[in-house]
Amino acid sequence: MSTYVILMKLTEQGIKDIKNAPQRVKKVSQALEAAGGKVLAFYVVMGDYDYVAVAEAPGDEVAMAQLLGMAKMGTVRTTTLKAFTLEEFSQVLEKLP
Repeated sequence: MSTYVILMKLTEQGIKDIKNAPQRVKKVSQALEAAGGKVLAFYVVMGDYDYVAVAEAPGDEVAMAQLLGMAKMGTVRTTTLKAFTLEEFSQVLEKLP
């Protein structure tokens, strides 16, 4: 499984419909689980972003499809970071010449 850190900013539409945000988060989480992934953590934050999530997906293609589906709703814009554990990072370093 690949891990992703997803930074989200509400759109104007997302702000107007903020009371339904918890239901949208649940819907997106269920869709990711149906695709073989999982939301590991979800936070509402203050600052440059409105939400931060950490999620797992079977691969980049699944992650991209889920992110595009979320963007299609029109309520958030995302910045996604692929994350590597320290163990995964160490394995990459072992391959260096």
